[in-house]
Amino acid sequence: MPVVVHSAPLVLPVCADPIRDGAVAFKGDRVVEVGTRASVTTSFPAAEESRWTGMIVAGLVDARSTGPAAGPGVTARAGVVSDLAELAGVPGISYVEVTSASEEEWEARGRNAVITAIREVDRPCAVGIAAHTPDPQVLEDVAVLARTFGLRLLVDLDRHSPAALDEAGVLGPLCHVAVSRPLDPGERKLLRLRKTVVAVCASPAPDVLALLDEGSTVALGTGAGGGPTGSTGGVLGVAGGIRQHARELGLRTRGLDGRLVTAATMGGARALGMHRGKGRIGSLAPGTRADFAVFDARGRYPYAALLAQPPCLGTVIGGAVLPAA
Repeated sequence: MPVVVHSAPLVLPVCADPIRDGAVAFKGDRVVEVGTRASVTTSFPAAEESRWTGMIVAGLVDARSTGPAAGPGVTARAGVVSDLAELAGVPGISYVEVTSASEEEWEARGRNAVITAIREVDRPCAVGIAAHTPDPQVLEDVAVLARTFGLRLLVDLDRHSPAALDEAGVLGPLCHVAVSRPLDPGERKLLRLRKTVVAVCASPAPDVLALLDEGSTVALGTGAGGGPTGSTGGVLGVAGGIRQHARELGLRTRGLDGRLVTAATMGGARALGMHRGKGRIGSLAPGTRADFAVFDARGRYPYAALLAQPPCLGTVIGGAVLPAA
């Protein structure tokens, strides 16, 4: 299998500093080297090179996706589905929705339907459970079910409080929550203590800086709970809206651009539990999956240029080049 090189005036690995006149080399679906164009082409002199204008960026991760289509530059997502066939083959995790209104409804048909869907899914499609039930007893059983099958959980905080989720045994490092409302200090602390990633899904989110400063892992998503979302412009639209809102409030924003890009990439990877080991996503380094996007972005400040939502020129997922959306 030959090595392929993609180069651009700027490469943004996210896990490392931006690289001017950089390149990414990959073999199959795995990255083998990231560095300057000169060093990468020296390492692989016979490799075919694709030269892009603009900026190569680690693939964006939508930590709470709605709709059938991924946004610009998104290479993985947490998609909530009622039928796992809806997102078959889409990178990321398909979260099958649990909406049983009562324990009786859950026991009568909901539980068996979810188990059947999980068992019959055509792997390697990764599967999780989106706990959208209002019943606390069903929530508890869903948490047990997820642990039994080794599945990740996704919950919208527009539907449940962190305290109620914690009492049901839902919160933890295998769960991430989507939120489009402000969180009070106690809620933020509980999520942080439980090592639960917070996926922010609305641009007017004044406590994003607090979440980041307090040490929570933040991801970004484009939809949650049926409330107002920041889906315009995709994940970068949410990030840009957060930055703009922070500035309007007069909040300290030093370093915020880079932290928001990290949330849109590595934060989303952590939300999906895909941030470790070979084939990890959300960054560009040897061993990561060859997922990245190319944006028509230039300038002295690469993170700010990216948050300006420039056109997406193309997307590469697992080494396969997709046309621009």
